Amino acid sequence: MTEEIAPIGIIIVSHGKFGTAILRTAESIIGQQSDYVSISVDSAHEVEDAVRRLNDAVGLLDRGEGVLVLTDMFGGTPTNLALSLLGKNKVEVVTGINLPMLLKVFESRASVSLPELAKMAGDAGQAGIVVTGRMLRTRGRDKNDD
Repeated sequence: MTEEIAPIGIIIVSHGKFGTAILRTAESIIGQQSDYVSISVDSAHEVEDAVRRLNDAVGLLDRGEGVLVLTDMFGGTPTNLALSLLGKNKVEVVTGINLPMLLKVFESRASVSLPELAKMAGDAGQAGIVVTGRMLRTRGRDKNDD
């Protein structure tokens, strides 16, 4: 009998409604998910309230394997608030969330450790960024060289 591992919890912290929108988009591609929450940080929410919501979310989502926090951009308020979770929780923070990153996280979070998932998230996010014009021009030159 195989022991079922609780999936790593996911928190998306972003400006405005970006987190909710990217979650809905991911679910439209891979189906409904669980054990996640989106926290919006904007001028309508006080910093203390956002930190409280982050701590509450970690408490709710950490079922033993930890929580991966994905934020929209390094240096922004959502990331700066998420960094307050490090050191006192089983948490990793990865910045620059994009759809390839989120899909990889949902696909892999029940089968790898938190540090492995954080690395996979970063790798998938970077791989999802392609300057298509440059890539296509390079491929065109390669074909002409044949």
